[in-house]
Amino acid sequence: MHPEAVAVVEDGLSITYSNLDMMANAIMSKFYSEQYTAIGVVMSHGIEMIAAMLAVLKSGAAYVPAEPWLPPDRIEYMMRTAGATFVITDGYCSDLPRVQPLADRSEAREPAYILYTSGTSGRPKGVVIENHSVVNYANAFEHEFHIGRGDVMLQYSVCSFDIFVEEVFATLLNGATLAIPSKEIHEGSLAELMDFCDRHGVTVISGFPYLIADMNRYRRYPQKLRLLISGGDVIRAAYISWLKDRKFLIYNTYGPSETTVCATYFRIDNAHALDDGTFLIGNAVKGAEVRVLDNNLNELPDLATGEICISGEGVSRGYIGDTPEGVNFVTLNDGKRLYRSGDLGYRMPDGNIAFLRRKDRQVMILGKRVEPEEVENVLNESPCVERGVVRAHADEQGLAYLTAYFVPSHKNCRLNKIKQFLRSRLADFMVPEFFVKMDEIPLTVRGKVNYRLLPVVMKEGVEK
Repeated sequence: MHPEAVAVVEDGLSITYSNLDMMANAIMSKFYSEQYTAIGVVMSHGIEMIAAMLAVLKSGAAYVPAEPWLPPDRIEYMMRTAGATFVITDGYCSDLPRVQPLADRSEAREPAYILYTSGTSGRPKGVVIENHSVVNYANAFEHEFHIGRGDVMLQYSVCSFDIFVEEVFATLLNGATLAIPSKEIHEGSLAELMDFCDRHGVTVISGFPYLIADMNRYRRYPQKLRLLISGGDVIRAAYISWLKDRKFLIYNTYGPSETTVCATYFRIDNAHALDDGTFLIGNAVKGAEVRVLDNNLNELPDLATGEICISGEGVSRGYIGDTPEGVNFVTLNDGKRLYRSGDLGYRMPDGNIAFLRRKDRQVMILGKRVEPEEVENVLNESPCVERGVVRAHADEQGLAYLTAYFVPSHKNCRLNKIKQFLRSRLADFMVPEFFVKMDEIPLTVRGKVNYRLLPVVMKEGVEK
């Protein structure tokens, strides 16, 4: 490691590894004596946010990330259930003291972070990832992509998603530089983002397929880019039709939050797409094992459809509290912990794995996991809704979107009131795109919702 190398850069501001460490120590000194087990980090993206997260880790606690723009009730629930009685915000990191280095309390088997994902119970569920899993993933990333000094990684993801972990820790633990655009650039045009990347010599971008599709559509990419990674959702051949012939590598990745960022990698710029226009998800990353199993956890032969199951260093400790999804973590006879992903797929004769679909109703909206049941539960709590149902559908390009069906509770019910209620409890990407007012929700003879009788609001797919 080179202490004077640049660790993080913003427009007009940069910090070396040694100074980043000193900033983390200064932040840590303000709460070090309390010995918290979990600390919330609710901050704007920038150098101070990265330093705050490192301060939490050095103190031996787990950081619990949340974007400041999330509904307050959602942030409060996350912090309360994670046991984060102390939260670091932007103001906390001003007027930092000058301190001597403090002892690092972090332990390999202790939690590094608690990430909240959508849950079937109607509340988000917290996934506990341990320090050794993060270190293993940083090693796996370096093993595959050879990232190091001289590389610059774009930090584009929200802090509450796996890609953020990849951006930050695969970069900093391997001696590269992290480039963080301002909020204005992040929310601006693709041209502004690419200009930022060019100003700072970005060589690696890890993002959702939608960012990649826009780069393909507008034919823009950073001039020094050597590696483009897609994660968080299905990538299609149409998304890289022009990009695949450029001078950089393009990878498809796969992995649930429960197994620390990614479990498989597959290079796609030189590969043929499958019949449905998607790509294979590849082989297990270093330190992981990925198998396709039947319902009894028996290995299936090549080309047979089964559940994608993951074991190895990346498998998390599990969830905060007693959640229904906890049954997906299984301890095998040999003592290995296995995570049943709930994703269906099959293994090709060459060992690469193909992803097919979810076993349950969970979908990806803008690269983020959403349980329609969670949205449905919140919808039914609205004072304007007597009964509501939320369903996921796919547009012409196979991208998921949500439709809400509801019976109004009174004749003066207004859609803007329902949306306002949902936005007070859910992240924006979880609010359904379409709403259908019903006289009644159709039921089967057994009293369950008859989904076949719910009208489908068709959405045109946009060819990228």
